[in-house]
Amino acid sequence: MGILKRAIAKDASVVSCAVDATDIVAEIERIHKTSAVITAGLGRLSIAASMMGYGLKGDKDTVTLRVKGDGPAGMLVAVADSRGNVKSYADHPIVEIPLNKNGKLDVGGAIGHDGTLSVVKDLGLKEPYVGMCPLVSGEIAEDIARYYADSEQTPTVCGLGVLVNPDLTVNVAGGYLIHVLPFADDSVIDIIEKNLQTMPPVTKMMTNGMTAEDIALKLLDGLEPNILDENEVFYKCNCSRERTEKILYSLGKGELKAMADDGEPITVDCHFCDKKYVFTPEELLKLAK
Repeated sequence: MGILKRAIAKDASVVSCAVDATDIVAEIERIHKTSAVITAGLGRLSIAASMMGYGLKGDKDTVTLRVKGDGPAGMLVAVADSRGNVKSYADHPIVEIPLNKNGKLDVGGAIGHDGTLSVVKDLGLKEPYVGMCPLVSGEIAEDIARYYADSEQTPTVCGLGVLVNPDLTVNVAGGYLIHVLPFADDSVIDIIEKNLQTMPPVTKMMTNGMTAEDIALKLLDGLEPNILDENEVFYKCNCSRERTEKILYSLGKGELKAMADDGEPITVDCHFCDKKYVFTPEELLKLAK
């Protein structure tokens, strides 16, 4: 379980969001058995998706983040609902590359610097909203901020961090978003910038004992902030046998009959949680009918 907190300035011109997602990223590592750099990259993307999903209004609204660069990780995907629950996967969960020049996990090198970040918001309308921007660094946080600037014209600051232990378990993981609303004056922006200059990295704040609430309020220090709301967030996959049947049904009668004629059960794996759904030839024929 993670903890997400949102804070708002007294004049409502700035909203901050912070999340302790240590348990969520630990679950990602457990399910997908990721190498350290993929745990960090997929963890960052999932943290961002959780905070972005929590900003959606409808109970069934979702946001999907996809990062595809020219690095060895392939595509990374994270999907979050309006409660901030998230699920994710990577094309290649195990990637081994050297540390970057700062001695840190080289997430940008694993993802690549030439590629795109796409954001798909399913808001229950006829067509989902799709925004896309080129990658800035492949380090995720800068790419999220670029997306908001390009696609939503919202000045945004994003910080994300995942600290992986030598045994590949997750020490701490979390992140923050700051949205500056259009009516914010320059003095407010100056205060935010000063706050950011004095703030350590996310993982440093968390290892020093700062909570999501502490971080959300510190981001707005000097603006008389209050906690707006909070929620428990989870790594949560909504796959089921019924949903899997619908996917198989969409293949069409001919394809289902051909699979049944092979005489062997088929297994459908969920990318997000690694559950396996087995269908016998008889069940495939029933779907075909």
